[in-house]
Amino acid sequence: MTYDVQAVRDHFPALKAGYAHFDGPGGSQVPEAVAETVARTMMSPLANRGRVTAAERAADDIVLDARAAMADLLGADAGGIVFGRSMTQLTFDVARALAATWSPGDEVVVTRLDHDANIRPWVLAAEAVGAAVRWADFDPATGELTEDAIAAVLSPRTRLVAVTAASNLIGTRPPVRAITDLAHEAGALAYVDGVHYSAHTGVDVQALGADFYSCSPYKFLGPHCGVVAAAPALWETLHPWKLAPSSDAVPERFELGTLPYELLAGTTVAVDFLAGIAPGTGSRRERLLVSMHAVETHEDALRARIEVGLAELPGVTLYSRAAHRTPTLLVGLPGRREQEAYAFLAERGVNAPASSFYALEASRRLGLGDTGALRIGLAPYVDDADVDRLLEGLRAFFAG
Repeated sequence: MTYDVQAVRDHFPALKAGYAHFDGPGGSQVPEAVAETVARTMMSPLANRGRVTAAERAADDIVLDARAAMADLLGADAGGIVFGRSMTQLTFDVARALAATWSPGDEVVVTRLDHDANIRPWVLAAEAVGAAVRWADFDPATGELTEDAIAAVLSPRTRLVAVTAASNLIGTRPPVRAITDLAHEAGALAYVDGVHYSAHTGVDVQALGADFYSCSPYKFLGPHCGVVAAAPALWETLHPWKLAPSSDAVPERFELGTLPYELLAGTTVAVDFLAGIAPGTGSRRERLLVSMHAVETHEDALRARIEVGLAELPGVTLYSRAAHRTPTLLVGLPGRREQEAYAFLAERGVNAPASSFYALEASRRLGLGDTGALRIGLAPYVDDADVDRLLEGLRAFFAG
C-alpha cells in the first residue's frame, strides 16, 4: 500500500507555519476538520443532554456518536466508554473507586517503565487504604519490560496490575497480553495505559486483555480530553464519588459534571479522519485497522531512517532499544547537551523537545535523572523532508 503523506499533510493547517514536528508524543497537530467541528459545535444550539428540545438532542447525539467512535477505534463496547478531562484525571478517579474495594495488606503492581499518570494514582490510592505497592522493573540496557518481571511481584493479594502498552519515553511495547493474563491468573484487574500506543497502531482492548484501557484523543489528532474503556458490567461494580442528583447509570456515573460537547464532537471527527487515511471499505472499525496499519508502516520506515542518521553522529546514545516499539526515539548526547540541541533545533524550525516527559521513574532508571533526554517522536503527518531537516540540524549541532 502506498502511503500518501502529502495528502495527509494537506489537512493540517498548523503545518503551514513551516515547522517539522517531532513532538507528537506530547500532543499531535489536528486536521482542519477537527478544529472546524469544535468551533461549529460551540456555535450551534446546545443544552444539557435530553430528547425534548433540539439543543438537548444535539448534545445527546454528540455524546453517543463519540462513544461509538471510540468503541470502533479501540474495539470496545460503546456502553463502557467514559470521557473525562484527561487520562490523568480519569485514572485518579478510577484509582479512588477501586481503592474503596481494597483492604490493608492488598497489593497493587506498577512498573518503572510507565508514565507517572499510570503510577502515582495507584501509589496514592494504595497508601490511602493501607495497600502495598509492588514495583516491576524493566531492563535499562534493552528497554524491555518482560512478563517475568511482572510475575516476580505478583501474589495472591494482588488486586491490580497497571502497565503501559507503549512507553511514551522510549517506545517499548511490552507483551501486554502475557502480562494481563498473569494478572488475571492472580485474580487481579489490569489497567492498561494506551495513551502512547493508540497513536501508532490498531487497538483491540479484548486482544490485549485490558480490563481498563485509557487513552487521550489529543495524542491521535483529536482535541484535549481523556477516555477510559471498560466493560459496562465492570463499571457497574464501582461507585465513585459523585453529586447526588447526577445520573447513576453507566457510563455516566463516572463523568463528573457536564461533558465538553465540542471536544467530543471533535473526537468523533478525529476517529473518522484516521479511518480515512488509507483507502479501504467496510465498517469504520475495519477501515481504522487498515489505516492504522498504514500509519505504523509509514512511521516505522521514517524511524529506521532516523536511526541510521543518529548512528553516524559521534557519541550519541539511543535509549530506545526494545525489539518491539513505537517510532519514538530517546536520544542522549555527549556531555548531556540535550537541552542545547532542543533549543538549537527549535531555532531551525524543528520541534524535538528534551525532558523526562512525566516518565520520571523510567528516566531515573535509565540514569538520566529527572531531566531526561532528547525525544524524537513521529506522527502520521511527518514526512521525509522533515526527517532531512532533523538530521541536517543535528549534524549542524555537532559541527558547531
